[in-house]
Amino acid sequence: MADQSAKFVEGSTMRHILVMSGTSTVGIMAIFIVDLLDMLFISMLGQAELAAAVGFAGTLTFFATSVSIGTSIAMGALMSKAIGAKNVDYARQIGSSVLVIAFIISAIVTAIMCAYIPELLTAIGAEGRALERAEAYLWILLPSTPLIALGMASGAGLRAAGDAKRSMWATLAGGIVNAILDPIFIFGFNWNVEGAAAASVVARFAVFYFSFAPLLRVHKLLAKPTYSNVISDARVMLAIAIPAIITNTATPIGNAIVTTAIAQYGEDFVAGFAVIGRLTPVCFAFIFALSGAVGPIVGQNYGAVRIDRVEETLKNSLIVTTIYTLVVCALLYLLQQPIINMFSLTGDASLIVAAFATYVAITFVFNGVLFVANTSFNN
Repeated sequence: MADQSAKFVEGSTMRHILVMSGTSTVGIMAIFIVDLLDMLFISMLGQAELAAAVGFAGTLTFFATSVSIGTSIAMGALMSKAIGAKNVDYARQIGSSVLVIAFIISAIVTAIMCAYIPELLTAIGAEGRALERAEAYLWILLPSTPLIALGMASGAGLRAAGDAKRSMWATLAGGIVNAILDPIFIFGFNWNVEGAAAASVVARFAVFYFSFAPLLRVHKLLAKPTYSNVISDARVMLAIAIPAIITNTATPIGNAIVTTAIAQYGEDFVAGFAVIGRLTPVCFAFIFALSGAVGPIVGQNYGAVRIDRVEETLKNSLIVTTIYTLVVCALLYLLQQPIINMFSLTGDASLIVAAFATYVAITFVFNGVLFVANTSFNN
């Protein structure tokens, strides 16, 4: 059994932030780079409506995944606090309960979305061939969402135990599987958007296995769930999960509103916006990772009543966020034309990507501050 001592209550908080964020970034970037490759491969087919279809579908899958992120935040917050307070038995109990509840919540959300796929796509502006292709993509990918909910929550459990490396390898495994299967399914089997979706489903199985197995076998941080424990733990878990879900789904809902507004200007704009949607998480993966990485550090120190270290962690997180965002925005501005060329974007599609790289990206410094604040409140 792995050592379950609270690793973050001593040593440099800046070092903990950089190590945890760095390893999380590698894993997150693997997933988002594959999403970007999906878009690149689909763009190579030379049909704007296919790229637009993946963009429309991505808006809905982003919403479903954001619900899973919300439940994984609860896992990280509760487990890290229990480990910090040296209450390993409760950490095991809450870990199992959160997995059960995360699966149930994701299954309900997924079932509702599957029942209304055409209506949801129409609501965000999809029509014609783009709507038909997006529907085909979603019918393959959406049903696997509860699996990724379990994978994300297990990964949060690994980070709560201070095992950022195994959490990274889980998402990295998913990225590698997806990157290998994408060209085989899309071009080799000639499955087009269905191929991209099928590759993502197999990748989700890999993420689940490589995050759940070490949490169970290496750290032994899961007890056998019981009905009474799940019911009693639901209240404390949902107190964190529900606000976290609402917070995390605000972004995809905002994206859906923007996609709907953009759709009326034509598929070129939607295709350009879809590229931005895939580019943003790759460029700002560190910012996304930071919120998941800072949580266990804050949680363990809060559980150990080391408020001075909680404050120090927050201050250092904001410094890291600001410096990182400024560097990435400078690179985006300088490399905007090669990016536009790489995705074969022309006209309106290239215009919207250039506008993002020049004017919009810099505002991510505020997203970074928001993510750090949210994760601190959750923990």
